[in-house]
Amino acid sequence: MGKQGAADSVPEHCAKPVVVLGCGNVLFGDDGFGPAVAQRLQASQRLPAHVAVFDAGTAVRDLLFDMVLSKRRPLMVVIVDAVDVGREPGEVFEMSLDEMPTVKTPEFSPHQAPTSNLLRDLRDNCGVGIVVVACQVRRIPREVWMGLSPEVEEAVGRAIRLIKNRFLCRGRLAGQMEATKG
Repeated sequence: MGKQGAADSVPEHCAKPVVVLGCGNVLFGDDGFGPAVAQRLQASQRLPAHVAVFDAGTAVRDLLFDMVLSKRRPLMVVIVDAVDVGREPGEVFEMSLDEMPTVKTPEFSPHQAPTSNLLRDLRDNCGVGIVVVACQVRRIPREVWMGLSPEVEEAVGRAIRLIKNRFLCRGRLAGQMEATKG
């Protein structure tokens, strides 16, 4: 394969400067916040050419692993996820990777060690800015229960506005990169 063919084979989640990953399991209530944000971002309007948005669902590790191994990487990864850190249900906020809860969680969660390690590797060894846009859950059920609580459903629009305003404008990307590297 020639040079052109090799360049074309870089996955979009490695080739775009900004990648938004909506993480979570839609089968467990408010844990579906990240996928809901990603799906609505994709459907809301045409995204800037420098941005890729993925509903990573429960497969975020595979996408992150590709990024760690790729010769080409995004400048910034925005993780969108539901968390339970004792705030008001539906509150949307930014947190650093180091602030992510480390409680025992289901295997697919970005809070779990292997995924957190991949994110830290991207940040610390690959120079990729990592930021987490989080939403405080009302609750995550122990059994399958589809659909977001009213508070988290309302938070989806706020999260989309935050992401668009802070991370999708190319002019703001340089400042955000400096703020998220450490």
